[in-house]
Amino acid sequence: MINLPHSFGYLRSRETLARSQVLQRSWSLMIDLSVAGICLACFYGVVLLARYWFGHPTPQIEISLSPRALPLYAFYSIVRIWMAYALSLIFAIVYGYTAAYNHRIEALMIAGLDILQSIPVLSFLPGVMLAMVALFPTRQIGLELGAIILIFTGQVWNMAFSFYSSLKSLPRELREATIIYRFSPWQRLMQLELPYAAIGLVWNSMVSVAGGWFFLMVCEMFVLGTRDFRLPGLGSYLQTAASTGNGSAIAWGLFTMIAIIVATDQLVWRPIIAWSDKFKFEQVETTSRVTSPLLHLFQNSRGLQALQKHTIQPIAEAVYQRFAENRQRLLAATAPSTPRAARNRQRGISVLQWIVLLAVVGVIGYAAIHALYLLREVKRTQFLQIMGGAMATFFRVNTSLLLASLWTIPVGVAIGFHPRLARIAQPLAQIAASVPATALFPILVMALVQMGGGLGTASILLMMLGTQWYILFNVIAGAMAIPSDLREVAQLYHFTTVQRWKTLILPGIFPYLITGLVTASGGAWNASIIAEYFRVRNQTLQTFGLGAIISAATDSGEFHILLLATIVMAGMVVTINRLVWRPLYHLAETRYKLGG
Repeated sequence: MINLPHSFGYLRSRETLARSQVLQRSWSLMIDLSVAGICLACFYGVVLLARYWFGHPTPQIEISLSPRALPLYAFYSIVRIWMAYALSLIFAIVYGYTAAYNHRIEALMIAGLDILQSIPVLSFLPGVMLAMVALFPTRQIGLELGAIILIFTGQVWNMAFSFYSSLKSLPRELREATIIYRFSPWQRLMQLELPYAAIGLVWNSMVSVAGGWFFLMVCEMFVLGTRDFRLPGLGSYLQTAASTGNGSAIAWGLFTMIAIIVATDQLVWRPIIAWSDKFKFEQVETTSRVTSPLLHLFQNSRGLQALQKHTIQPIAEAVYQRFAENRQRLLAATAPSTPRAARNRQRGISVLQWIVLLAVVGVIGYAAIHALYLLREVKRTQFLQIMGGAMATFFRVNTSLLLASLWTIPVGVAIGFHPRLARIAQPLAQIAASVPATALFPILVMALVQMGGGLGTASILLMMLGTQWYILFNVIAGAMAIPSDLREVAQLYHFTTVQRWKTLILPGIFPYLITGLVTASGGAWNASIIAEYFRVRNQTLQTFGLGAIISAATDSGEFHILLLATIVMAGMVVTINRLVWRPLYHLAETRYKLGG
Protein backbone atom coordinates (compact mmCIF):
# COMPACT_ATOMS: atom_id res chain seq x y z
CA MET A 1 0.00 0.00 0.00
CA ILE A 2 1.41 3.44 -0.99
CA ASN A 3 1.60 6.24 1.57
CA LEU A 4 0.45 9.20 -0.55
CA PRO A 5 1.38 12.09 1.83
CA HIS A 6 4.87 10.66 2.24
CA SER A 7 5.24 10.26 -1.53
CA PHE A 8 4.05 13.80 -2.17
CA GLY A 9 6.58 15.13 0.39
CA TYR A 10 9.35 13.14 -1.24
CA LEU A 11 8.38 14.47 -4.67
CA ARG A 12 8.25 18.03 -3.32
CA SER A 13 11.75 17.74 -1.84
CA ARG A 14 13.05 16.30 -5.12
CA GLU A 15 11.41 19.18 -6.99
CA THR A 16 12.90 21.78 -4.62
CA LEU A 17 16.36 20.25 -4.99
CA ALA A 18 16.02 20.24 -8.77
CA ARG A 19 14.97 23.90 -8.76
CA SER A 20 17.92 24.90 -6.58
CA GLN A 21 20.31 23.04 -8.90
CA VAL A 22 18.81 24.76 -11.94
CA LEU A 23 19.07 28.14 -10.19
CA GLN A 24 22.70 27.49 -9.24
CA ARG A 25 23.54 26.49 -12.83
CA SER A 26 21.81 29.64 -14.09
CA TRP A 27 23.87 31.82 -11.74
CA SER A 28 27.04 30.03 -12.79
CA LEU A 29 26.17 30.57 -16.46
CA MET A 30 25.47 34.27 -15.80
CA ILE A 31 28.82 34.65 -14.05
CA ASP A 32 30.64 32.98 -16.93
CA LEU A 33 28.86 35.21 -19.43
CA SER A 34 29.66 38.27 -17.29
CA VAL A 35 33.36 37.33 -17.19
CA ALA A 36 33.32 36.88 -20.98
CA GLY A 37 31.61 40.26 -21.35
CA ILE A 38 34.23 41.90 -19.10
CA CYS A 39 37.02 40.41 -21.22
CA LEU A 40 35.41 41.74 -24.42
CA ALA A 41 34.92 45.18 -22.83
CA CYS A 42 38.59 45.22 -21.75
CA PHE A 43 39.64 44.31 -25.29
CA TYR A 44 37.58 47.17 -26.71
CA GLY A 45 39.02 49.53 -24.08
CA VAL A 46 42.57 48.54 -25.06
CA VAL A 47 41.75 49.23 -28.73
CA LEU A 48 40.23 52.62 -27.84
CA LEU A 49 43.24 53.59 -25.72
CA ALA A 50 45.70 52.46 -28.40
CA ARG A 51 44.01 54.68 -30.97
CA TYR A 52 44.13 57.69 -28.63
CA TRP A 53 47.57 57.17 -27.05
CA PHE A 54 49.40 56.48 -30.31
CA GLY A 55 47.69 59.34 -32.14
CA HIS A 56 49.25 62.74 -32.67
CA PRO A 57 49.24 65.02 -29.59
CA THR A 58 46.75 67.87 -29.49
CA PRO A 59 48.49 71.24 -28.85
CA GLN A 60 45.93 72.43 -26.28
CA ILE A 61 42.85 70.40 -25.46
CA GLU A 62 39.69 72.32 -24.61
CA ILE A 63 37.95 70.67 -21.67
CA SER A 64 34.23 70.46 -22.28
CA LEU A 65 31.99 70.98 -19.24
CA SER A 66 29.06 69.21 -20.87
CA PRO A 67 27.81 66.16 -18.91
CA ARG A 68 27.90 64.20 -22.18
CA ALA A 69 31.72 64.31 -22.11
CA LEU A 70 31.90 62.73 -18.65
CA PRO A 71 31.73 59.00 -19.64
CA LEU A 72 34.78 59.26 -21.91
CA TYR A 73 36.64 61.51 -19.46
CA ALA A 74 35.89 59.10 -16.62
CA PHE A 75 37.17 56.15 -18.68
CA TYR A 76 40.48 57.90 -19.36
CA SER A 77 40.92 58.81 -15.67
CA ILE A 78 40.09 55.29 -14.47
CA VAL A 79 42.71 53.81 -16.80
CA ARG A 80 45.37 56.27 -15.60
CA ILE A 81 44.65 55.60 -11.92
CA TRP A 82 44.64 51.81 -12.21
CA MET A 83 47.74 51.69 -14.39
CA ALA A 84 49.49 53.86 -11.80
CA TYR A 85 48.20 51.52 -9.07
CA ALA A 86 49.61 48.46 -10.89
CA LEU A 87 53.02 50.15 -11.08
CA SER A 88 52.70 51.11 -7.39
CA LEU A 89 51.91 47.54 -6.31
CA ILE A 90 54.87 46.07 -8.20
CA PHE A 91 57.22 48.78 -6.91
CA ALA A 92 55.97 48.40 -3.30
CA ILE A 93 56.55 44.63 -3.26
CA VAL A 94 60.01 44.79 -4.87
CA TYR A 95 61.19 47.79 -2.84
CA GLY A 96 59.76 46.58 0.49
CA TYR A 97 61.17 43.07 0.01
CA THR A 98 64.63 44.35 -0.89
CA ALA A 99 64.72 46.78 2.04
CA ALA A 100 63.53 44.17 4.54
CA TYR A 101 66.05 41.45 3.61
CA ASN A 102 69.12 43.35 2.42
CA HIS A 103 70.51 44.69 5.69
CA ARG A 104 73.46 46.44 4.03
CA ILE A 105 71.27 48.89 2.16
CA GLU A 106 68.14 48.77 4.35
CA ALA A 107 68.86 52.07 6.11
CA LEU A 108 69.68 53.75 2.80
CA MET A 109 66.51 52.47 1.13
CA ILE A 110 64.24 53.53 3.98
CA ALA A 111 65.89 56.97 4.01
CA GLY A 112 65.27 57.15 0.26
CA LEU A 113 61.64 56.19 0.82
CA ASP A 114 61.33 58.94 3.43
CA ILE A 115 62.71 61.47 0.96
CA LEU A 116 60.63 60.31 -1.99
CA GLN A 117 57.34 60.36 -0.10
CA SER A 118 58.05 63.90 1.08
CA ILE A 119 58.68 65.27 -2.41
CA PRO A 120 55.48 66.90 -3.73
CA VAL A 121 53.92 65.80 -6.99
CA LEU A 122 54.68 69.20 -8.51
CA SER A 123 58.39 68.71 -7.79
CA PHE A 124 58.37 65.52 -9.87
CA LEU A 125 56.29 67.24 -12.54
CA PRO A 126 58.85 69.20 -14.61
CA GLY A 127 61.37 66.40 -15.00
CA VAL A 128 58.83 63.61 -15.52
CA MET A 129 56.62 65.44 -18.00
CA LEU A 130 59.43 66.96 -20.06
CA ALA A 131 61.23 63.58 -20.19
CA MET A 132 58.11 61.73 -21.35
CA VAL A 133 57.28 64.35 -23.98
CA ALA A 134 60.89 64.19 -25.23
CA LEU A 135 60.72 60.39 -25.48
CA PHE A 136 57.48 60.48 -27.51
CA PRO A 137 57.43 63.88 -29.24
CA THR A 138 54.95 62.87 -31.96
CA ARG A 139 52.56 60.73 -29.91
CA GLN A 140 49.98 61.40 -27.19
CA ILE A 141 51.40 58.52 -25.13
CA GLY A 142 54.17 60.80 -23.80
CA LEU A 143 51.72 63.03 -21.93
CA GLU A 144 49.71 59.99 -20.79
CA LEU A 145 52.76 58.20 -19.37
CA GLY A 146 53.81 61.42 -17.66
CA ALA A 147 50.40 61.72 -15.96
CA ILE A 148 50.45 58.03 -14.94
CA ILE A 149 53.91 58.38 -13.38
CA LEU A 150 52.82 61.51 -11.51
CA ILE A 151 49.77 59.69 -10.13
CA PHE A 152 52.12 56.82 -9.23
CA THR A 153 54.19 59.22 -7.09
CA GLY A 154 51.04 60.05 -5.11
CA GLN A 155 50.05 56.39 -4.55
CA VAL A 156 53.08 54.23 -3.98
CA TRP A 157 54.86 55.28 -0.80
CA ASN A 158 52.35 54.16 1.83
CA MET A 159 52.04 50.76 0.09
CA ALA A 160 55.83 50.31 0.18
CA PHE A 161 55.93 51.27 3.87
CA SER A 162 53.06 48.86 4.62
CA PHE A 163 54.70 45.88 2.91
CA TYR A 164 58.07 46.62 4.49
CA SER A 165 56.48 46.93 7.95
CA SER A 166 54.60 43.63 7.49
CA LEU A 167 57.80 41.79 6.51
CA LYS A 168 59.65 43.17 9.53
CA SER A 169 56.87 42.05 11.88
CA LEU A 170 56.53 38.46 10.58
CA PRO A 171 56.21 35.99 13.49
CA ARG A 172 59.47 34.15 14.13
CA GLU A 173 57.88 30.69 14.12
CA LEU A 174 56.53 31.21 10.60
CA ARG A 175 59.98 32.20 9.34
CA GLU A 176 61.48 29.12 10.98
CA ALA A 177 58.85 26.89 9.36
CA THR A 178 59.83 28.11 5.89
CA ILE A 179 63.50 27.38 6.69
CA ILE A 180 62.71 23.88 7.96
CA TYR A 181 60.67 23.03 4.85
CA ARG A 182 63.31 24.64 2.58
CA PHE A 183 61.03 27.10 0.84
CA SER A 184 62.55 28.91 -2.10
CA PRO A 185 62.42 32.74 -1.93
CA TRP A 186 59.60 32.75 -4.48
CA GLN A 187 57.63 30.13 -2.54
CA ARG A 188 58.18 32.01 0.72
CA LEU A 189 56.97 35.24 -0.92
CA MET A 190 53.81 33.70 -2.39
CA GLN A 191 52.84 31.41 0.50
CA LEU A 192 53.92 33.37 3.56
CA GLU A 193 54.95 36.98 3.07
CA LEU A 194 52.28 38.21 0.66
CA PRO A 195 49.45 36.44 2.56
CA TYR A 196 50.69 37.82 5.89
CA ALA A 197 50.93 41.34 4.44
CA ALA A 198 47.64 41.05 2.52
CA ILE A 199 45.35 42.85 4.98
CA GLY A 200 47.60 45.88 5.38
CA LEU A 201 48.40 45.95 1.68
CA VAL A 202 44.70 45.82 0.69
CA TRP A 203 43.68 48.69 2.96
CA ASN A 204 46.68 50.76 1.91
CA SER A 205 45.79 50.01 -1.71
CA MET A 206 42.37 51.51 -1.08
CA VAL A 207 43.80 54.69 0.37
CA SER A 208 46.40 54.82 -2.43
CA VAL A 209 43.70 54.74 -5.09
CA ALA A 210 41.87 57.41 -3.10
CA GLY A 211 45.09 59.44 -3.13
CA GLY A 212 45.20 58.99 -6.90
CA TRP A 213 41.76 60.61 -7.17
CA PHE A 214 42.93 63.40 -4.84
CA PHE A 215 45.89 64.34 -7.07
CA LEU A 216 44.07 63.66 -10.34
CA MET A 217 43.18 67.35 -10.73
CA VAL A 218 46.87 68.30 -10.49
CA CYS A 219 48.14 65.57 -12.81
CA GLU A 220 45.64 66.08 -15.67
CA MET A 221 45.83 69.86 -15.96
CA PHE A 222 48.79 72.04 -15.03
CA VAL A 223 50.95 74.93 -16.22
CA LEU A 224 54.72 74.53 -16.58
CA GLY A 225 56.32 77.89 -17.35
CA THR A 226 54.78 79.05 -20.61
CA ARG A 227 53.40 75.62 -21.53
CA ASP A 228 49.87 74.52 -20.70
CA PHE A 229 49.48 70.74 -20.34
CA ARG A 230 45.95 69.33 -20.40
CA LEU A 231 44.59 65.81 -20.65
CA PRO A 232 40.93 64.89 -21.09
CA GLY A 233 39.77 63.35 -17.85
CA LEU A 234 37.62 63.67 -14.78
CA GLY A 235 40.33 65.59 -12.89
CA SER A 236 40.72 68.24 -15.59
CA TYR A 237 36.91 68.46 -15.83
CA LEU A 238 36.62 69.15 -12.08
CA GLN A 239 39.53 71.60 -12.09
CA THR A 240 38.06 73.53 -15.01
CA ALA A 241 34.66 73.58 -13.31
CA ALA A 242 36.20 74.75 -9.99
CA SER A 243 38.34 77.46 -11.59
CA THR A 244 35.34 78.88 -13.49
CA GLY A 245 32.98 78.56 -10.51
CA ASN A 246 30.54 76.35 -12.48
CA GLY A 247 28.55 74.73 -9.67
CA SER A 248 26.46 72.57 -11.99
CA ALA A 249 29.57 71.08 -13.64
CA ILE A 250 31.17 70.47 -10.21
CA ALA A 251 28.02 68.61 -9.13
CA TRP A 252 27.99 66.47 -12.30
CA GLY A 253 31.70 65.69 -11.92
CA LEU A 254 31.39 64.74 -8.26
CA PHE A 255 28.31 62.61 -9.00
CA THR A 256 30.25 60.71 -11.67
CA MET A 257 33.24 60.27 -9.40
CA ILE A 258 31.10 59.01 -6.51
CA ALA A 259 29.33 56.56 -8.84
CA ILE A 260 32.73 55.20 -9.97
CA ILE A 261 33.93 54.91 -6.37
CA VAL A 262 30.80 53.05 -5.24
CA ALA A 263 31.07 50.66 -8.19
CA THR A 264 34.76 50.11 -7.46
CA ASP A 265 33.99 49.40 -3.81
CA GLN A 266 31.33 46.80 -4.63
CA LEU A 267 33.08 45.17 -7.59
CA VAL A 268 36.72 45.32 -6.44
CA TRP A 269 37.40 46.22 -2.81
CA ARG A 270 34.57 44.36 -1.07
CA PRO A 271 35.47 40.98 -2.66
CA ILE A 272 39.19 41.55 -2.04
CA ILE A 273 38.62 42.44 1.63
CA ALA A 274 36.50 39.31 2.10
CA TRP A 275 39.18 37.22 0.36
CA SER A 276 42.05 38.69 2.40
CA ASP A 277 40.24 38.00 5.70
CA LYS A 278 41.34 34.36 5.47
CA PHE A 279 44.97 35.46 5.90
CA LYS A 280 44.39 36.79 9.43
CA PHE A 281 47.00 35.33 11.81
CA GLU A 282 44.97 33.53 14.51
CA GLN A 283 44.79 30.16 16.19
CA VAL A 284 41.01 29.75 16.53
CA GLU A 285 38.17 30.09 14.04
CA THR A 286 36.53 33.48 14.24
CA THR A 287 32.75 33.67 14.44
CA SER A 288 32.42 36.80 12.31
CA ARG A 289 33.83 36.94 8.80
CA VAL A 290 33.69 39.64 6.18
CA THR A 291 31.46 38.41 3.36
CA SER A 292 30.94 39.40 -0.25
CA PRO A 293 28.12 38.04 -2.45
CA LEU A 294 30.18 38.78 -5.56
CA LEU A 295 33.16 36.82 -4.21
CA HIS A 296 30.81 33.93 -3.36
CA LEU A 297 29.49 33.90 -6.91
CA PHE A 298 32.98 33.95 -8.38
CA GLN A 299 34.11 31.12 -6.11
CA ASN A 300 31.14 29.01 -7.19
CA SER A 301 31.42 29.68 -10.92
CA ARG A 302 32.00 26.43 -12.80
CA GLY A 303 33.87 28.16 -15.59
CA LEU A 304 36.27 29.88 -13.19
CA GLN A 305 36.70 26.66 -11.19
CA ALA A 306 37.61 24.79 -14.38
CA LEU A 307 40.06 27.55 -15.31
CA GLN A 308 41.61 27.36 -11.84
CA LYS A 309 41.87 23.55 -11.89
CA HIS A 310 43.14 23.00 -15.44
CA THR A 311 45.19 26.15 -16.06
CA ILE A 312 46.21 28.22 -13.03
CA GLN A 313 47.04 25.40 -10.60
CA PRO A 314 49.18 23.37 -13.08
CA ILE A 315 51.07 26.51 -14.10
CA ALA A 316 51.64 27.48 -10.45
CA GLU A 317 52.89 23.98 -9.58
CA ALA A 318 55.21 24.00 -12.58
CA VAL A 319 56.59 27.41 -11.58
CA TYR A 320 57.18 26.29 -7.97
CA GLN A 321 58.88 23.11 -9.18
CA ARG A 322 61.09 25.00 -11.60
CA PHE A 323 62.14 27.53 -8.95
CA ALA A 324 62.93 24.73 -6.50
CA GLU A 325 65.05 22.89 -9.09
CA ASN A 326 66.87 26.06 -10.08
CA ARG A 327 67.54 26.82 -6.42
CA GLN A 328 69.04 23.37 -5.85
CA ARG A 329 71.24 23.69 -8.95
CA LEU A 330 72.34 27.17 -7.92
CA LEU A 331 73.25 26.03 -4.42
CA ALA A 332 75.19 23.07 -5.84
CA ALA A 333 76.99 25.22 -8.40
CA THR A 334 77.90 28.01 -5.98
CA ALA A 335 78.97 25.75 -3.13
CA PRO A 336 82.76 26.24 -2.93
CA SER A 337 84.81 23.08 -2.75
CA THR A 338 87.76 24.73 -0.96
CA PRO A 339 88.27 27.77 1.26
CA ARG A 340 90.31 29.36 -1.53
CA ALA A 341 87.35 29.02 -3.94
CA ALA A 342 85.11 30.63 -1.35
CA ARG A 343 87.52 33.55 -0.93
CA ASN A 344 87.82 34.01 -4.71
CA ARG A 345 84.05 33.97 -5.13
CA GLN A 346 83.60 36.50 -2.31
CA ARG A 347 86.31 38.69 -3.83
CA GLY A 348 84.55 38.61 -7.23
CA ILE A 349 81.23 39.62 -5.66
CA SER A 350 82.91 42.45 -3.75
CA VAL A 351 84.55 43.79 -6.91
CA LEU A 352 81.21 43.74 -8.76
CA GLN A 353 79.49 45.53 -5.87
CA TRP A 354 82.18 48.20 -5.83
CA ILE A 355 81.84 48.76 -9.59
CA VAL A 356 78.06 49.17 -9.30
CA LEU A 357 78.46 51.44 -6.27
CA LEU A 358 81.01 53.65 -8.02
CA ALA A 359 78.76 53.94 -11.09
CA VAL A 360 75.79 54.97 -8.93
CA VAL A 361 77.90 57.45 -6.96
CA GLY A 362 79.21 58.92 -10.20
CA VAL A 363 75.73 59.49 -11.61
CA ILE A 364 74.47 60.97 -8.32
CA GLY A 365 77.55 63.18 -8.02
CA TYR A 366 77.14 64.49 -11.57
CA ALA A 367 73.48 65.37 -10.93
CA ALA A 368 74.28 66.90 -7.53
CA ILE A 369 76.95 69.19 -8.98
CA HIS A 370 74.54 70.52 -11.60
CA ALA A 371 71.85 70.95 -8.94
CA LEU A 372 74.21 72.93 -6.71
CA TYR A 373 75.15 75.07 -9.69
CA LEU A 374 71.43 75.79 -10.16
CA LEU A 375 71.11 76.80 -6.50
CA ARG A 376 73.60 79.62 -7.02
CA GLU A 377 70.72 81.66 -8.48
CA VAL A 378 68.85 81.68 -5.14
CA LYS A 379 69.02 85.05 -3.40
CA ARG A 380 69.33 85.56 0.35
CA THR A 381 65.81 86.99 0.68
CA GLN A 382 64.39 84.00 -1.22
CA PHE A 383 66.26 81.60 1.08
CA LEU A 384 64.88 83.29 4.19
CA GLN A 385 61.39 83.24 2.70
CA ILE A 386 61.67 79.50 2.03
CA MET A 387 62.81 78.77 5.60
CA GLY A 388 59.98 80.87 7.05
CA GLY A 389 57.48 79.14 4.81
CA ALA A 390 58.83 75.77 5.95
CA MET A 391 58.11 76.66 9.58
CA ALA A 392 54.57 77.77 8.74
CA THR A 393 53.86 74.56 6.79
CA PHE A 394 55.42 72.48 9.60
CA PHE A 395 52.90 73.93 12.04
CA ARG A 396 49.96 73.25 9.68
CA VAL A 397 51.08 69.67 8.98
CA ASN A 398 51.34 68.71 12.65
CA THR A 399 48.06 70.42 13.52
CA SER A 400 46.28 68.47 10.78
CA LEU A 401 47.85 65.19 11.98
CA LEU A 402 46.73 65.82 15.57
CA LEU A 403 43.17 66.68 14.55
CA ALA A 404 43.00 63.66 12.23
CA SER A 405 44.30 61.23 14.89
CA LEU A 406 41.71 62.34 17.44
CA TRP A 407 38.87 60.80 15.43
CA THR A 408 40.47 58.24 13.09
CA ILE A 409 41.94 55.98 15.83
CA PRO A 410 38.69 55.24 17.75
CA VAL A 411 36.58 55.12 14.59
CA GLY A 412 39.09 52.84 12.81
CA VAL A 413 39.17 50.41 15.75
CA ALA A 414 35.35 50.32 15.88
CA ILE A 415 35.15 49.57 12.14
CA GLY A 416 37.86 46.90 12.32
CA PHE A 417 36.25 45.12 15.28
CA HIS A 418 32.70 45.03 13.90
CA PRO A 419 32.22 43.51 10.41
CA ARG A 420 28.60 44.71 10.25
CA LEU A 421 29.71 48.29 10.88
CA ALA A 422 32.53 47.83 8.34
CA ARG A 423 30.03 46.85 5.64
CA ILE A 424 28.34 50.23 6.09
CA ALA A 425 31.24 52.51 7.05
CA GLN A 426 33.93 51.18 4.69
CA PRO A 427 32.16 52.25 1.45
CA LEU A 428 31.37 55.64 2.98
CA ALA A 429 34.99 56.10 4.06
CA GLN A 430 36.18 55.02 0.61
CA ILE A 431 33.88 57.58 -1.03
CA ALA A 432 34.91 60.35 1.36
CA ALA A 433 38.62 59.52 0.89
CA SER A 434 38.36 59.46 -2.89
CA VAL A 435 36.42 62.69 -3.45
CA PRO A 436 39.08 65.34 -4.12
CA ALA A 437 38.94 67.94 -1.40
CA THR A 438 40.19 70.39 -4.02
CA ALA A 439 36.82 70.13 -5.78
CA LEU A 440 35.09 71.22 -2.57
CA PHE A 441 37.77 73.73 -1.64
CA PRO A 442 36.16 76.79 -3.32
CA ILE A 443 33.03 76.35 -1.20
CA LEU A 444 35.14 75.75 1.92
CA VAL A 445 37.28 78.85 1.33
CA MET A 446 34.28 81.10 0.68
CA ALA A 447 32.54 79.84 3.82
CA LEU A 448 35.63 80.39 6.02
CA VAL A 449 36.24 83.86 4.58
CA GLN A 450 32.65 84.83 5.38
CA MET A 451 33.09 83.46 8.92
CA GLY A 452 36.21 85.57 9.41
CA GLY A 453 38.79 82.85 8.72
CA GLY A 454 41.24 82.71 5.86
CA LEU A 455 43.24 80.39 3.66
CA GLY A 456 45.59 79.59 6.55
CA THR A 457 42.76 77.83 8.44
CA ALA A 458 41.32 76.36 5.25
CA SER A 459 44.71 74.89 4.30
CA ILE A 460 44.83 72.93 7.58
CA LEU A 461 41.39 71.50 6.85
CA LEU A 462 42.39 70.58 3.30
CA MET A 463 45.56 68.84 4.55
CA MET A 464 43.47 66.91 7.05
CA LEU A 465 40.89 65.97 4.40
CA GLY A 466 43.65 64.66 2.16
CA THR A 467 45.71 62.72 4.73
CA GLN A 468 43.44 61.55 7.54
CA TRP A 469 42.48 58.50 5.48
CA TYR A 470 46.03 57.12 5.67
CA ILE A 471 45.61 56.88 9.45
CA LEU A 472 42.02 55.61 9.33
CA PHE A 473 42.60 52.82 6.81
CA ASN A 474 45.78 51.62 8.53
CA VAL A 475 44.04 51.57 11.91
CA ILE A 476 41.18 49.55 10.37
CA ALA A 477 43.70 47.09 8.92
CA GLY A 478 45.46 46.82 12.28
CA ALA A 479 42.22 46.23 14.18
CA MET A 480 41.13 43.56 11.68
CA ALA A 481 44.52 41.84 11.97
CA ILE A 482 44.26 41.42 15.77
CA PRO A 483 43.61 37.67 16.30
CA SER A 484 40.11 36.79 17.45
CA ASP A 485 41.46 34.56 20.22
CA LEU A 486 43.17 37.53 21.89
CA ARG A 487 39.95 39.53 21.75
CA GLU A 488 38.04 36.60 23.24
CA VAL A 489 40.58 36.31 26.07
CA ALA A 490 40.10 40.01 26.88
CA GLN A 491 36.36 39.48 26.93
CA LEU A 492 36.67 36.31 29.03
CA TYR A 493 38.69 38.09 31.73
CA HIS A 494 36.32 41.08 31.70
CA PHE A 495 38.89 43.71 30.78
CA THR A 496 37.77 47.26 31.33
CA THR A 497 37.79 49.69 28.40
CA VAL A 498 41.07 51.22 29.58
CA GLN A 499 42.66 47.77 30.02
CA ARG A 500 41.56 46.67 26.54
CA TRP A 501 43.04 49.77 24.93
CA LYS A 502 46.27 49.56 26.96
CA THR A 503 47.01 45.82 26.71
CA LEU A 504 45.31 44.73 23.46
CA ILE A 505 44.13 47.43 21.06
CA LEU A 506 47.00 49.95 21.07
CA PRO A 507 49.75 47.27 21.06
CA GLY A 508 47.87 45.35 18.34
CA ILE A 509 47.42 48.30 15.99
CA PHE A 510 50.74 49.96 16.85
CA PRO A 511 52.75 48.85 13.75
CA TYR A 512 49.86 49.81 11.45
CA LEU A 513 49.30 53.12 13.27
CA ILE A 514 52.95 54.12 12.85
CA THR A 515 52.76 53.27 9.14
CA GLY A 516 49.62 55.39 8.84
CA LEU A 517 51.13 58.34 10.70
CA VAL A 518 54.35 58.25 8.65
CA THR A 519 52.52 58.19 5.33
CA ALA A 520 49.97 60.75 6.54
CA SER A 521 52.79 63.08 7.54
CA GLY A 522 54.38 62.78 4.10
CA GLY A 523 50.98 63.14 2.48
CA ALA A 524 50.25 66.31 4.46
CA TRP A 525 53.51 67.88 3.29
CA ASN A 526 52.62 66.82 -0.25
CA ALA A 527 49.09 68.22 0.03
CA SER A 528 50.48 71.61 1.07
CA ILE A 529 51.17 72.41 -2.60
CA ILE A 530 47.40 72.45 -3.15
CA ALA A 531 46.25 73.62 0.27
CA GLU A 532 48.38 76.78 0.33
CA TYR A 533 48.03 77.83 -3.32
CA PHE A 534 44.67 77.52 -5.02
CA ARG A 535 42.95 78.96 -8.09
CA VAL A 536 39.24 79.73 -8.01
CA ARG A 537 37.19 81.84 -10.44
CA ASN A 538 40.31 82.94 -12.30
CA GLN A 539 41.86 84.12 -9.01
CA THR A 540 44.89 82.72 -7.20
CA LEU A 541 44.48 82.40 -3.44
CA GLN A 542 47.59 81.65 -1.40
CA THR A 543 48.88 81.74 2.14
CA PHE A 544 52.44 81.92 3.35
CA GLY A 545 54.02 78.47 3.35
CA LEU A 546 56.43 76.09 1.63
CA GLY A 547 53.68 74.50 -0.49
CA ALA A 548 52.67 77.90 -1.88
CA ILE A 549 56.30 78.67 -2.74
CA ILE A 550 56.64 75.36 -4.64
CA SER A 551 53.37 75.87 -6.55
CA ALA A 552 54.25 79.48 -7.47
CA ALA A 553 57.76 78.46 -8.59
CA THR A 554 56.29 75.72 -10.81
CA ASP A 555 53.86 78.15 -12.43
CA SER A 556 56.57 80.73 -13.11
CA GLY A 557 59.24 78.22 -14.16
CA GLU A 558 61.70 79.31 -11.40
CA PHE A 559 63.41 75.93 -11.08
CA HIS A 560 66.12 77.13 -8.66
CA ILE A 561 63.46 78.10 -6.09
CA LEU A 562 61.54 74.88 -6.79
CA LEU A 563 64.69 72.79 -6.20
CA LEU A 564 65.67 74.54 -2.96
CA ALA A 565 62.12 74.41 -1.56
CA THR A 566 61.90 70.70 -2.40
CA ILE A 567 65.25 70.02 -0.71
CA VAL A 568 64.12 71.88 2.42
CA MET A 569 60.82 69.98 2.52
CA ALA A 570 62.54 66.61 2.05
CA GLY A 571 65.14 67.48 4.67
CA MET A 572 62.50 68.38 7.25
CA VAL A 573 60.52 65.19 6.61
CA VAL A 574 63.62 62.99 6.82
CA THR A 575 64.74 64.68 10.04
CA ILE A 576 61.34 64.12 11.64
CA ASN A 577 61.33 60.50 10.50
CA ARG A 578 64.80 59.90 11.93
CA LEU A 579 64.07 61.56 15.29
CA VAL A 580 60.47 60.39 15.80
CA TRP A 581 59.12 57.76 13.43
CA ARG A 582 62.19 55.53 13.05
CA PRO A 583 62.50 54.82 16.82
CA LEU A 584 58.78 54.08 16.91
CA TYR A 585 59.19 51.69 13.94
CA HIS A 586 61.95 49.90 15.86
CA LEU A 587 59.68 49.67 18.89
CA ALA A 588 56.94 48.14 16.74
CA GLU A 589 59.36 45.56 15.30
CA THR A 590 60.75 44.49 18.68
CA ARG A 591 58.15 44.96 21.42
CA TYR A 592 54.79 44.87 19.62
CA LYS A 593 55.55 42.05 17.18
CA LEU A 594 52.95 39.27 17.05
CA GLY A 595 54.47 35.86 17.73
CA GLY A 596 54.50 32.82 19.91
